[in-house]
Amino acid sequence: MADYHFVYKDVEGTSTQWDDIQRRLGNLPPKPEPFKPPAFVPKVDADEQPKSKEWLDAREPEELEELEDDLDDDRFLEQYRKMRLAELREAAKTARFGSIVPITGSDFVREVSQAPADVWVVVFLYKDGIPECGLLQNCLEELSTRYPATKFVKIISTDCIPNYPDRNVPTILVYNNSAVKGTYVGLQKFGGKRCTPESVALALCQSDPVLNDGHGGSDSSRDNVIEGVRRKFIEKVVAQHEEREEEDSD
Repeated sequence: MADYHFVYKDVEGTSTQWDDIQRRLGNLPPKPEPFKPPAFVPKVDADEQPKSKEWLDAREPEELEELEDDLDDDRFLEQYRKMRLAELREAAKTARFGSIVPITGSDFVREVSQAPADVWVVVFLYKDGIPECGLLQNCLEELSTRYPATKFVKIISTDCIPNYPDRNVPTILVYNNSAVKGTYVGLQKFGGKRCTPESVALALCQSDPVLNDGHGGSDSSRDNVIEGVRRKFIEKVVAQHEEREEEDSD
């Protein structure tokens, strides 16, 4: 018996005159676009790409080290590779900190006393619920991002020193080469309750290059702190002057 349910299908995308008339009358939906596969794009092997400064900039430190023997024939690119590798290593060294790390009493020796000799460590002793501690912590959090080559840690005061009186917090201890280089009890040396990141930075760097942004030597770091304080002070004076002028004009 013949199969009367057979439906003839033409090439995809074609249509009859009847279908076209029905579409113009709105009785049929628009004709779908014929399927077109995406154009073939061969994958480019990274090893086959022409070597250039831009190509080297996109490489990771491990990849740059592996290229040592591959660029011997191109003196310029080999020199640039070495310079780029040195920049990446210096950037990694500079950005090794950048925040305040919470520690406990059992962490103190490892994180503070045994820190490398070229690293200054700012230890923040605090207690929750004391407003002065929160004020100083806000200043230290900003300084930790400005000076990522200086290590900042915070610890509950009684975890660091048993029975440490709450009247002495906040307290800052400055360590370098396993020794205490400075002690700051309370907010007095930072300007009291009006302390700012700049006033804290200036106090910490009065005698030692405690704060280090990683882009220069110790003298350069201390100069940067002083210059930053001077700039912030000028900006504050200008802002206050503009506010007074606006009030007078009103």
